Amino acid sequence: MQQNVLILDFGSQYTQLIARRVRELNIYCEIHPYNNPPKDISSFKATILSGSPFSVRAEDAPHPDLSEIRGKMPLLAVCYGAQYLAHFHGGKVEPSETREYGRANLSLIKDAEVLFEDITENSQVWMSHSDTIKELPTNSVRLASTADVLNAAYRIDGEDTFAIQFHPEVYHTSDGKQLLENFLVKIASVEQNWTPEAFVDMTVSELKEKIGDDKVVLGLSGGVDSSVAAVLLHKAIGKNLYCIFVNNGLLRKNEFESVLDQYKHMGLNVKGVDASARFLDALAGVSDPEEKRKKIGNAFIEVFDDEAHQIQDVKFLAQGTIYPDVIESVSATGGPSATIKSHHNVGGLPDFMKLKIVEPLRALFKDEVRRVGTELGIAKELLGRHPFPGPGLAIRILGDVTAEKVRILQEVDAIFINGLKESNLYDKVWQAGAILLPVSSVGVMGDERTYEKVVALRAVESTDGMTADWVNLPYEFLQKTSNTIINRVKGVNRVVYDISSKPPATIEWE
Repeated sequence: MQQNVLILDFGSQYTQLIARRVRELNIYCEIHPYNNPPKDISSFKATILSGSPFSVRAEDAPHPDLSEIRGKMPLLAVCYGAQYLAHFHGGKVEPSETREYGRANLSLIKDAEVLFEDITENSQVWMSHSDTIKELPTNSVRLASTADVLNAAYRIDGEDTFAIQFHPEVYHTSDGKQLLENFLVKIASVEQNWTPEAFVDMTVSELKEKIGDDKVVLGLSGGVDSSVAAVLLHKAIGKNLYCIFVNNGLLRKNEFESVLDQYKHMGLNVKGVDASARFLDALAGVSDPEEKRKKIGNAFIEVFDDEAHQIQDVKFLAQGTIYPDVIESVSATGGPSATIKSHHNVGGLPDFMKLKIVEPLRALFKDEVRRVGTELGIAKELLGRHPFPGPGLAIRILGDVTAEKVRILQEVDAIFINGLKESNLYDKVWQAGAILLPVSSVGVMGDERTYEKVVALRAVESTDGMTADWVNLPYEFLQKTSNTIINRVKGVNRVVYDISSKPPATIEWE
């Protein structure tokens, strides 16, 4: 039986990293907003409280009801969570006299504490707060300090409640994974059974029960997520799965034909639909990125509705939605975190479309999807394919979208991506693409003045897309790619390289 860990989100930028670290321990967890927790928490074995940009001393500070959690299951309070327990339960939280942000080292670790087993004195941790705990809550015992933070960790007597002022989920906390394992495995006794094999078995069983003999239509994109979702569904319902691959006119160069050919060898029932004109018409004159996404989402729904009507008695629409899509679109299920962007495959269907949604990958991060794909026997070449945005090149064309702009960007993108493959750099990059900027620049070609488009190249490394760093591609490669683009793509006379990380930037420009 799957055992769950509840993560209550107070709006921290690191909340998703907590979930990632827990999943790395082969333990399943779910993020829920502090103000909208699950109504039934009986399936959860432990709870983690996240950090927050709020101060516990502020009038509008998050104030969760922990009556069904504290003292009834193991609880780990991180940063804001630690301050919350102190401030509202007999302790004192005040503004820090010194800035408490960045690396620090633990001291005064209580040897007998299971939470700090196999964590040595001076272990590096990461601090990120402006308030500090001056006095511990009632019936508490200090467990660890740092040079600047006296109460860096504590526990409450008589219950499995622990609090830490630092962030175990970030890379800079060197023993963070060990601390989370100590809490979840040794203190909370959570079983480490969240594996790709277990996920496949559980999901196939759930899909069979949910769908029965009904028919499902699935929109394939050619990417990792929808392909893994398709194979999972095929394993569960076989011939009752109808896959549709839509050419929205915003795919990479020659992608429609190559993807259809790719699926021929996977045993899936796939139909290709060329709806380029419909999408480009819908996007005519639209420049706002959110409006673009919504127009594209609506057009997808219209296409699927048309195709679904050609399949008798279809009841479900399947999507390759994954966890970061959900988190970014709806702010961790309606919680206090800021919405980053909407995703065309998140948010439900209009009333006129009488299909129910099935999303077999909704709980997975990208790297988990790839591991499930490996378990399902999907080809390494497909699983190693870079992520590509659902709205396609529309959100890589800043400003309005036209057929000519799509042509230019397809040519640029093909040179960049093929160049990465030819230079054995493709597998060293998590995601790469080109962006067509809404500006023109002066250039000189053959002694003539030109005034043409500027394109930006983007390549990042990441594990799940929640955070990302730009890739330091060789200068020689960038020089060759720039020259090739300018010489071969009519309409472009300048190439730049994006060296922004996420955060503060996002991977896509829109």
